[in-house]
Amino acid sequence: MAMSGAAAELPSAAITSATAPRSVTVLGCTGSVGCNTIDMIERAPGAYRVEALTAHGNVDLLIEQARRLKPRLAVTGKAENYDKLKAGLAGTGIEVAAGRAAVIEAAERPAEWVMASIVGAAGLEPTLAAVRRGAMIGLANKETLVCAGALMMKEVARHKAIMLPVDSEHSAIFQVFDFDRVEAIEKIILTASGGPFRTKTVAEMAEMTPAQAVAHPNWSMGAKISVDSASMMNKGLELIEAHHLFGLPEEQIEILVHPQSVIHSMVAYRDGSVLAQLGTPDMRTPIAYALGWPARIEAPSARLDFAKISQFTFEPPDPERFPALRLAREALRAGGRAPTILNAANEIAVAAFLAGGIRFTDIAAVVEAVLARLPAGTLSSIDDVIETDAAARAAAEAEIAARRRNSVH
Repeated sequence: MAMSGAAAELPSAAITSATAPRSVTVLGCTGSVGCNTIDMIERAPGAYRVEALTAHGNVDLLIEQARRLKPRLAVTGKAENYDKLKAGLAGTGIEVAAGRAAVIEAAERPAEWVMASIVGAAGLEPTLAAVRRGAMIGLANKETLVCAGALMMKEVARHKAIMLPVDSEHSAIFQVFDFDRVEAIEKIILTASGGPFRTKTVAEMAEMTPAQAVAHPNWSMGAKISVDSASMMNKGLELIEAHHLFGLPEEQIEILVHPQSVIHSMVAYRDGSVLAQLGTPDMRTPIAYALGWPARIEAPSARLDFAKISQFTFEPPDPERFPALRLAREALRAGGRAPTILNAANEIAVAAFLAGGIRFTDIAAVVEAVLARLPAGTLSSIDDVIETDAAARAAAEAEIAARRRNSVH
């Protein structure tokens, strides 16, 4: 079922999981969200049984995690890591596999709850595989809904899956959103920390290094997500994700910079009420909410001390310094292939920046150029999404190469 029916029509598996071990699969177990999910699982011995763990290239950490959690299956996305994974888990009885198809097969295994935390568009097919068997999905991969939101949510409804957002902003909205009376909602407000460059000028941002971009002031995240936070593209992607999760049009989704990162998002109602979810900036809080749903489980996050919090501040994002927000809104309004193009071009541009190939301010410029070059068109299938994603990546690579040539001359 889609999120709007989640509270009204609870699956029997979700009801019984409070007294029986909940079977779980973690897709992307070695990333920041994956590691925090495993931390939560290990804090509750006997509450969870791990069906599968998947990772991409960090096979050493995957081996370590698998030896501790004893999943039935461990998968590395890189086929060349198969022998190392097999040797590292020899004698454990854990099944081992490798490659893209094996990651998708792991998602198809009969786990009641699946953490979808593979970074980027690579998470699309495994997440879809879990949706199509009606699983409960902890969604930490916003790119899945950015790339294929309408198609994915149709599959969620068709297969009666449950989509539980793990992004702190969408988890916050989910907790205070009245799904039974959506017409009473005036808007939702996504909050943003503003990232490490919130007070920098455009000229200063152009000179920022990858090390500076990944040094987030409040959150501990992976490199790609941290760069997205610095450019505020992450908030643009979250805007598109929120549109699909909550069914609201672009004009009913506001973005505000809230540097303290305590109010994670808000829902404004037509009677003037504004409901917010608050918490310390720790991903284990939204992970715990999704992992335990519909119950609430213990999380080790630091508790808020309101007596020590001096102030909450808010400001609108600066459109000149953060053009990624405009690009995301334009892509959402254009629809069709535009969000898929936006996401793919951004992934390539961020990778180029992290590799030292382009400046920080070139990231949004590359994305804008690719959006202008490729037609929005329509998406009618997942194959269309994959094809569009590939075309946008190629166009972004070409744009970056052209910029490098021009900079040399």
